[in-house]
Amino acid sequence: MSEDSLLGRLESGKVHLGKDAVKALYDQGYFGRPLEDGLELTLVEAAYLLDRSKLRVESDGQILSFRSFFELASSFEKGFEFRYVVYKDLRERGYYVQPGIPDFRVYPRGGHPGKTPAEFYVLVVSERTPLPLERIIEPLRLSSQMRRRLMLAVVDEESDITYYEVRESNPTGRTEAGEPGGQATLLDDRVVLWDPAASERLHTHGFYGKMIGERLQLSLVETAYLLERGMIQLVDRSGAPVPLEELMKRASEIEGDFDMKYRVYRDLRDRRLVVKTGFKFGTHFRVYKSVDAEKRGTHSEYLVHTVRGDHVFHLPVLSRAVRLAHSVRKMMVFAYSNGGVEYVEIRRLKP
Repeated sequence: MSEDSLLGRLESGKVHLGKDAVKALYDQGYFGRPLEDGLELTLVEAAYLLDRSKLRVESDGQILSFRSFFELASSFEKGFEFRYVVYKDLRERGYYVQPGIPDFRVYPRGGHPGKTPAEFYVLVVSERTPLPLERIIEPLRLSSQMRRRLMLAVVDEESDITYYEVRESNPTGRTEAGEPGGQATLLDDRVVLWDPAASERLHTHGFYGKMIGERLQLSLVETAYLLERGMIQLVDRSGAPVPLEELMKRASEIEGDFDMKYRVYRDLRDRRLVVKTGFKFGTHFRVYKSVDAEKRGTHSEYLVHTVRGDHVFHLPVLSRAVRLAHSVRKMMVFAYSNGGVEYVEIRRLKP
């Protein structure tokens, strides 16, 4: 390491340098935070500069090697090693990167602090660490309020990084409400609408259910929606009426998450979207903007999976879902309830 490199002191989890460092590091590369008496670097910034021989770091009278500093920093900050990998990668891609909430602020190419606003807020996670939904939602709301984009940087076991963009979604469609059907019978885990004309109307105008011959077979979520909207009448095998409350109870015995799933289905339909099962894609729903789009053979625009507000993502599972959605030209959307229903889209990002 060059004796001419700047000397900083490690104190209270930061590296402090004199006033000469402001011109050499902040003015030239926007490293650190200028203070009245000099420059303050975070541990990841200091590690990056130390590795590039731009900095020497002193602690308790000893000059630290990169290894000693890195080991010490990782003991101070949980997840330091992951943040360092991401910080280094983004810097070497030509971005100005500054510490911020949740982990970093990234400026667009050609921009820098004081000239342009940050483009991304960055959340860094390890592929091995479960990621609660609420840990995504908080920085997502902040980034939306500040008109920034949220980048999720996932570091795998070999320190390769996969970048995702997380953003709020507001799916809307162009489907008409449809025309009333007739009387349908509840048969275990599905429903049959018997009248051929009513079946054709519901299927043609709203793409509800699946035509089995001249009769329409409906799923439980479709049935609940149509029943709640007064578009069908539901009976059991004996001909006794089945009210919505009874249907919801029976459906919940078949599907433990039916209430949550139905809440999202209803919201999507009320947004004038066509909603069909997403089973073949491993999700709750595949969603079209219009009936005509489906009839033309157009791919559905969204894959929507319902999760609870306290859901915890496992990153390998999340990665598979996003990659599958991308491979079939759809957007991967997670729906959760927060009073109303809210949607979060996650897509691959190439910085």
